[in-house]
Formats: sequence, structure tokens, C-alpha cells
Amino acid sequence: MKVIIAEKPSVAKNIADALQIKNKRDGYFEGKDYIITWAFGHLLQLYDAKDYDAKMTKWSMGNFPFIPSSFCYKVKTSPRDKDKTDPGAAKQLKIIYGLLKRADVDMVISACDFDREGQIIGDTIIYNSGINKSVYRLLLNEWTPDEVRKGLQNIKPNKQMKPLQDAGISRQWADWVIGINLTSVATLKYQKGSGQALNIGRVLLPTLKIIYDRDKEIENFVPETYFKLTATFKTKDNREYEGIYFENKEEKFKNKANLEVIEQALQDKTATIIDKQVEQKREYPPYLFNLSNLQGYITSKYKGWTSDKALKVAQSLYEKKFITYPRTSSVVLEESLVGRAAKVLDVLKKGLPYENEVKFNKLKRVFDNTKVESHSAIIPTYLIPKSLTKDEEIIYSAIVNRFIMQFMPVAEYEETKITTKINHHEIDGVFISKGKVQLVEGWKKVEQIESKDTVLPLVHKNQTVIIADHTISSHITKPPKHHTEKTLLRVMETCGKRHDDEESEDMMDAILSGFSIGTPATRAETIKKLKDVGYISTENKNLLCTELGRRLVETFPIHELFDLEFTGRLEKTLADIEKQKFTKDAFLQLIYDFTVNSVAKIKEEQEVVINEVTTKKKQTEVLGKCPLCGHAIIEGQKGFGCSNWKNGCKFVIWKNDKFLSAMKKKPTKTMIKSLLKNGVVTVKGLTSKKGNKFDANLRYKKNPDNDYFSWEMEFAK
Repeated sequence: MKVIIAEKPSVAKNIADALQIKNKRDGYFEGKDYIITWAFGHLLQLYDAKDYDAKMTKWSMGNFPFIPSSFCYKVKTSPRDKDKTDPGAAKQLKIIYGLLKRADVDMVISACDFDREGQIIGDTIIYNSGINKSVYRLLLNEWTPDEVRKGLQNIKPNKQMKPLQDAGISRQWADWVIGINLTSVATLKYQKGSGQALNIGRVLLPTLKIIYDRDKEIENFVPETYFKLTATFKTKDNREYEGIYFENKEEKFKNKANLEVIEQALQDKTATIIDKQVEQKREYPPYLFNLSNLQGYITSKYKGWTSDKALKVAQSLYEKKFITYPRTSSVVLEESLVGRAAKVLDVLKKGLPYENEVKFNKLKRVFDNTKVESHSAIIPTYLIPKSLTKDEEIIYSAIVNRFIMQFMPVAEYEETKITTKINHHEIDGVFISKGKVQLVEGWKKVEQIESKDTVLPLVHKNQTVIIADHTISSHITKPPKHHTEKTLLRVMETCGKRHDDEESEDMMDAILSGFSIGTPATRAETIKKLKDVGYISTENKNLLCTELGRRLVETFPIHELFDLEFTGRLEKTLADIEKQKFTKDAFLQLIYDFTVNSVAKIKEEQEVVINEVTTKKKQTEVLGKCPLCGHAIIEGQKGFGCSNWKNGCKFVIWKNDKFLSAMKKKPTKTMIKSLLKNGVVTVKGLTSKKGNKFDANLRYKKNPDNDYFSWEMEFAK
């Protein structure tokens, strides 16, 4: 009997379905040859500092630096109470350990995600169980039935995954040591008043610095005025075209007077077309998505989306078997996936209006082993979803469209450049006109991308034209734009190296080298945490440094943590541990030395307040009187209830009230106030079972036989 440990219940269900195992028990599925159980992500976490030494319960400058001689794991703590064990995690861990120790079990297979985190989620569970059984690894990029069955025929001994495990452990321990030590001493040194700690992290601070630097650039930007000269030319057959004046390859002029002299010289002159170039150009589709490109595309195209939300929705599609593994940095596919991609394309193209233009081909832009790091780009699987949520539809469609584009004809356009010279010896420069006409729409049909054509009249070299009009326009240089999640992810992905053109070879090489801030899996989490701890804020799609974030960058003395080069080197070293070019022990020693020196430096610094925490008592709004006991009705996290609940008052209207939600409504403060004041409330826009909208008066009446309440509906006459 073999035990398979999946990372999540949904993945365990996918494996069970692929093996046609229907027998579900408490915490696992059991078949003839396989038992499939699951974690809920990390079931184990590293000890807190106080678990190693009771003196660490109280933060004191003298206790730091604190680096344990060996690291230990415990059952993860409850998200609501950090001093208590998470009961769900403890129960599932007990079930897993019971299965692993069964006498009829002779093999354990970790089926957690094929990345650093997935490796240590499985390994910490298995190697903390105390069993001595053979351990194997199931490495899959998608959870479709075909791939699961094929993957189980090709499992690898888990020993072969030691480099990936070392990289995962190194990352986990390094972030614990830097986070615990520097967050503690920074809070003790620079924060006045108790409250949320001053968060310091290896990936957090350089990301903050990117946003800070851009804000500073904008702040220090001095606008400059420049001028352009535009002329309109007319051919003999009265066709017109515009040209911009260039001199020494420059079209922007700071000195308006010089341009006015040239403009004066245009009076009553003719001009000659001295050059005409017509070039046919090919436009390739954008590469397949990796996670950062997908997040950037979605957050810039759709309002209200964050990179964290895009990842969560993509992860959901992956667990439902509709897309391949999303946490990838590659924008191409392994060459071994040629057959699978052809099968997927065959399924997806059916019924498309341009189906006959979709032709599978083994293209180097799509299939290239040299450009794949661990995981291939994100593509759809051959399973077509029957129904998706609105959010899932957005992500799924983007991935499907990007995949289909690769196998559509290349878009083609004609570019025309006309050079017009004024027939006057005092004018040295020339007027340049550019035209563009789309010839083949190709892959642009997939997302209905419209090309704006600029049509120039048919003219010939050495043809004479007349000057119909001319004007000098004034312009002001613009500051750089604030970072958005899209532009920030790009800088994080390449540590600011060659991040302008996401389609360039240099860009791909930079990504594949592993020289980055964080990983595809952690970048969204980092941006979210920067918002949560108050270091950055959002304004529309722009990311801005808060006052607290600015003070931290300008005051915190460990400058290496703000340095993209330093952080990039650390991330590159973790990638090198995976490739066995660097050892875990050497990396951790480097981190320990850095932490010890940083703590010493902070202790020596002058006392400065970066953050002053003031506690304001939250004012609770009274919505009305309780109809049972007369006390105040207030809003809670899950409902609107009586403030006298501790003494047993049962009055509450839940926010997810089933009666209201059946009619697609949720209770609001305004509605509750009106109900408590008048005993009845008119609710508009209720939805019937057939989907029709209607209005009604609602009362909330106490049941005659108990202390609970029920809704009554009256239709307005």
C-alpha cells in the first residue's frame, strides 16, 4: 500500500478521481493500492523564538541577536490566537502520521507542488513523522487524469530532490533569522508605543525602496518646455500629409526663436520628397504567460485586481485541472510538451470564428528547453470548464487567448517613411512623415486588437510638393509615472536589469538567471504585505510610499536590505543551491553573519522615532434599540447584534442571512436602522427564484416559542 500526500484537499480529490478511488474516509481516500491524504499547505511551522528560550517571551534588546543552534518544527498555530495550536492542522497531522505508520504501508509519495515551498511542505511532514519507509516524489505540472496516471508511473526517489529541499529550507530559515532579529530590534529601537511591529524583511525592504525611489524621482522632477515644428504638405492632386521637422536627428527644440526663424523661411517655398522607404514588417504575438506577466496583464487591464488576487484565482484554476502550474518564471514550454500542446489546441480551437487559421506548429518561440527553468509557461489543459466564476473567466480567457495566439498567422503591416526637404538653402533639417497600414491581422483577431492605421498618400521620390500649413507647438516634459503592480513586478522579476522590453532575449535570460527579488510565488504576497503593514498605499492603480515607508527608508541603517543588487544576489544563491552550485550551510552562515552585524549596527545607532503608535478608542455606532432587552444594537464582524449578548441576549441579524441571500440581498446599516426604528423596512431590488426583480416590506418578528427571530414579507400595495 502506498500513501500519497497532496498539498491541498482539492488536489487529493483530483488524484483520487484519476485513480477512480471513491472510498472517502475522515481526512483521506482509500483504494486497493493507494491511500491519498492531504495537508492544508504548511501543517508545520518553525518554532517561535520563545519556544527555544522562555526569556524570548519578552522583547529585550539584550536578547538579540538570537539564532537557534538547530531549528525545530511544531504544529502551526491558530491564525486567531498565536499561542494556541491550529486544531484543524493538529487533527489532519494526526491522521497523516497514523496512515504513514500503518503496517501495510510500505511507500510514501509526496505529491505537493513542484517548487521550493511544495518540497518542504511534504518533507517537513514526512521527516518529522519518525517513519523509516521509502519516500518518493510525484512531479506534475497539471492535475488532469492522464497526467496523474502517467506521473505515478514515473515517480522519483525523494533523495533526488535534496537540492530543492536545501533551497527551500535555506529560504525558510534565512527569512526567520532576518525577520525575527531585525523586526524585533528595529521595533525596540525606532518605535514609540506598543502596537504592530516595525516589519523588516529580506524581500519587503528592497521592494519598498523601488517605490520610494520612483516617488522621489517624480518629486524632484523639474519640467522643461520644448517645441516642435509641424508642416502640412500638399501634392498636385490635393492629397495632404503631415511631417515633423528634424535637425541632427532631433525633433524637440528648447530654443523657440531658432525654430521661428526656420518657420519664417517656409513662407512661399516648395519642398521635394528626397526619400521614401516602404518596409513590410512582421509582428509576433506576445510570449506565453509566466506568473508575473499574467499578474501584470490582469492588474493593468481590469480595475480592482491585485497581483495577489490574480495568483489566487490562477491557483484555483490549477487545482480544478483547467490550467498548468501557475507559479512559473518561464514564458516558453519544454519541447517534451509538443504532443500535449497540440492536443490542447485541437480541443480549444473548435468553433472559433477563425478556427481554420489556427495551425499547430513546433515553433522555437513556444518550445525551447534552454529557456525553461523548473516549470514551463502557463497554458490551458485539455479539460474545458463547464462553469467558471466571473473572476476565473477573466484569468482563464487570458491564458487561453495567449496560447491560441501562438498558433495564428503572424500579424503583418507596411511601414512607410517619407523624408521631405524644403527647397531653401538656409533650412538644414528635413520633415519626416510616418505611415502604417495593417496588412494581415493574424493573431490580433484573438483579442480583437485594433490597429490604428496612418495612411500616407501615394507619392514618389523627387516629387515636388507645396507647403499648405505650418505650426510651432509647445510641449512640457513629463515626470516618470508612479509604479503600478505591473511595473513593480517587472522590476522585481529582474532586479531592475533590462526590464523595459518584456519580449527581449536579454529579459528572458535575466529572469532565468534567478537574479530577482523574491520568486513568482512570493512577489504578490510581498506587495500585499507592504500595503497591510502601512509602508505603501494605492491610488487608482498607482503604488505610493506612505510617510511611514519613507521614514523607514531614510532612517533604517541596514542599507544592504534596500539594495536590489544585494537582494538579487541572495535570490540567485538560492537558485544556485537548487542547481548544486552553492551549499545550504555556506548560505546560512552568510545570513547569520549578516544578521549579527546588522543587530550590532542598529544597537549603536542614535535613538530616532520612525513610528509613533497612538491608540484611539474606536467609536461604536449605535444603530437602534434591541427589541428584546432595550440595549444598543451594533455592527459586528459577522452580523448586527445586541451589545448585551454576553448576558444572553439572542437578537442578531447575520450578514450572510439565508432568507435575504436567497433573494440576492445583504443587510446594510441603513436597512437595520430603519427596521429598528419603524418595525418594518422597504427593500428594493429583491430577486425572485426566476430571476425577476421586485420590492417588498420586511418585518423581523420574534418566534412565539423561542428567543429567535424570523422574517415576514409584505408586498407594497
